[in-house]
Amino acid sequence: MSGIETGAKKVVFFLESLGLGGIGRLTLLLAEYCADQGYDVSLLLAKTEGDYLSQVPPGIKVVKKKNTRVVFSLHSVGAYLKHVEPDALIAANEKINVVAVLAKKLFRVKTRVIVSTHINNSEQIKNEKRGPAIYLYRRAVLMAARLVYKWADDVVAVSEGVADDVSRLFKLPPERIKVIYNPIVTPDLKVKMKEPVDHPWLKQPGGPVILGSGRLSGQKGFFTLLDAFVEIRKSFPEARLIILGEGEERIALEQKIAALDLDDYVSMPGFVNNPYNYLYNASVFVLSSVWEGFGNVLVEAMATGTPVVATDCPSGPAEILGYGKYGPLVPVGDAKSLARKVAAVLKDPPDPGFLQNRASEFSVEKAFEKYRELIDS
Repeated sequence: MSGIETGAKKVVFFLESLGLGGIGRLTLLLAEYCADQGYDVSLLLAKTEGDYLSQVPPGIKVVKKKNTRVVFSLHSVGAYLKHVEPDALIAANEKINVVAVLAKKLFRVKTRVIVSTHINNSEQIKNEKRGPAIYLYRRAVLMAARLVYKWADDVVAVSEGVADDVSRLFKLPPERIKVIYNPIVTPDLKVKMKEPVDHPWLKQPGGPVILGSGRLSGQKGFFTLLDAFVEIRKSFPEARLIILGEGEERIALEQKIAALDLDDYVSMPGFVNNPYNYLYNASVFVLSSVWEGFGNVLVEAMATGTPVVATDCPSGPAEILGYGKYGPLVPVGDAKSLARKVAAVLKDPPDPGFLQNRASEFSVEKAFEKYRELIDS
């Protein structure tokens, strides 16, 4: 990592934590690249915790503060900005974004506040199933965002679909929103995908291996994937399915697997430190989500040269796949259509180079250049 230049601009990335999930991992990629470009980079966390905390590069400062709920961090964040006076602060997710904007406003600092939205909030609210308290809390956060986003210096969305949702939901003119695709492809990915994989189904020759990945939650549509897998096995009886990730639906998914008599054909190894060698060695990757903000893992799969099939969910997959040019899109929740498209890809997979060339459009270099324009404004 290159050293910090004298008089380098100070950039702070503001997150809730570095827990499991795409936002933490992608922020680290962006922060590391930002530091490599000579910026003075810090990570400001509402909670100094998370699985990715151990992966913070040594050249990036982690601001250690008293762990607290995001809603109670306003004063400490404002005081930090007042003291450090960073040139730019990049925030991610609506709770964090609201605190960042209010901290600038109330403490009257000159820091450029860039807020980013990584999810289709309308779809998340519509599909919220964790009880009325969580639903009302999410609504309150979105109402606060609608009130304060007009004070943000820049508003970023991770896909055109998310940008449209941000414009409608927060009453912002479309021209106020800049689309910056997530930074996915790095030299490190290309190294890690070639590392030895420890799953026996991927180490030994056998039937095709279908891969799914993501939080084990209703959003990811894994019940649809299991139903589709039953259909796929009619054409490929030796096919096996691996689902990476952890979450609240693990027990329900395990019960469904048992009910379908698929225990010998479905594996759920949980969270893995290196998903790229799984993607590289799989026969096809399937994204079965009900909604997304972007669909990072689709790009990761294509970067390894692995074919992909995805639901045409809001928002992101259709944009990534060129509306079907780089991989089939199927209706959300349609297990039979999903099965047909997966079977077709297994029979006639696309050229890996064709997919990798598309994935290169979502590199960390290209994402950062767009953030650089905002930071240096």
